[in-house]
Amino acid sequence: MTIAPTLVAPPDTRRLFAAPGPSLAQHRETYGDLPVDVDLPDLVEQAGLLGRGGAAFPSARKLRTVASRGNGVVVGNAAEGEPASDKDRTLLTVAPHLVIDGLVLTARAVGARRAYLTTARPEIARQLRTEVRRRRDRLRIEVVEVEDRFVSGEESALVNALNGRPGVPSDRLTRVWERGVDRRPTLVHNVETLAHVALLARFGADWFRSVGTPEEPGTFLATVGGAVSAPGVFEVPYGASLTGLLDAAGAMPARAVLVGGYHGAWVPGSALDSTRMSRTSLAPHGASVGAGVVAVLGRDRCGLVESAGVAAYLADQVAGQCGPCVNGLPRMSDALSRLADGSRDPRLVDEVQRMRRLVVGRGACAHPDGTARFVASTLRVFADEVAVHLGGGCSAAAAR
Repeated sequence: MTIAPTLVAPPDTRRLFAAPGPSLAQHRETYGDLPVDVDLPDLVEQAGLLGRGGAAFPSARKLRTVASRGNGVVVGNAAEGEPASDKDRTLLTVAPHLVIDGLVLTARAVGARRAYLTTARPEIARQLRTEVRRRRDRLRIEVVEVEDRFVSGEESALVNALNGRPGVPSDRLTRVWERGVDRRPTLVHNVETLAHVALLARFGADWFRSVGTPEEPGTFLATVGGAVSAPGVFEVPYGASLTGLLDAAGAMPARAVLVGGYHGAWVPGSALDSTRMSRTSLAPHGASVGAGVVAVLGRDRCGLVESAGVAAYLADQVAGQCGPCVNGLPRMSDALSRLADGSRDPRLVDEVQRMRRLVVGRGACAHPDGTARFVASTLRVFADEVAVHLGGGCSAAAAR
């Protein structure tokens, strides 16, 4: 899905999108020169910066680990295999130099002489190569195109691709910060994380924490799509009202909202007014902000049918190297699809649940777990719809 970059943020939180344009001159006029003497690990830790790629891992911990080992490599991750997300492409289109600044700062902090920017979009790769040449940084930055697949952005998959191997996730026993690109300690940061690093170095931890929540400080980029009149990428603080974000995108009346993307979870329409974009508020629904995806399901759409389509896509996006992906996800998807298609066999619900339990915690990467989480959310939020389908009907069809 491609979403036009509608860049929206309240004046006090327009940080990543503050520059009037993407050029190096506009960037420097807005943000000033890149600071030279920065204790980046301490600064990132004081700010409480969490990774913006989806897992929300503490950025300072990864930074310190690679820095302590020396001779590292830094990778900026814009693979963005999530079909419902457009934040990384948008950020690199409108503010590429914030990302490059963050890459340069991070490389300095870990003693890296080589860095990579990875993307699955050829047009973004061409733009980045031009901007990198224009800057003439001492750091060697290579822009690399990777496959456009759901699992391509997983950090071990990126490392494998950069090492000339198939870009699929590796076994979890060897971490990339121990042995990654060219067998060196490797730090992989999402490009949005790198852009926040560039802002932190200029404006400090207190400034960064002035918006957001104590547990999740700062702003994040949300891609809002689905049943909305103004889809786009929005910069909002953590803790922002979900309904406020939906109103900004012109959301239609919603049956439910998918938060966190295809590995996320559904928030039912009845809970939207009380939900905020924070870990604490989303936890009762099994959701998290993740990579910032917010997809609105209109009342004329069937949550079971739409979810079966997502599950089928995820079952097709496997790395093909472990049982849960090769066998479990297709069987779970097939049972869910049969439910959505109107099969009246009540055993299908038990089959979906059985396969969901079987795949959790057994994959070589997090793909089976994320898919199982999405399917569990589907059965929970659309339980009434499951019952209607088992009876041969569909609530969405009746509403049209």
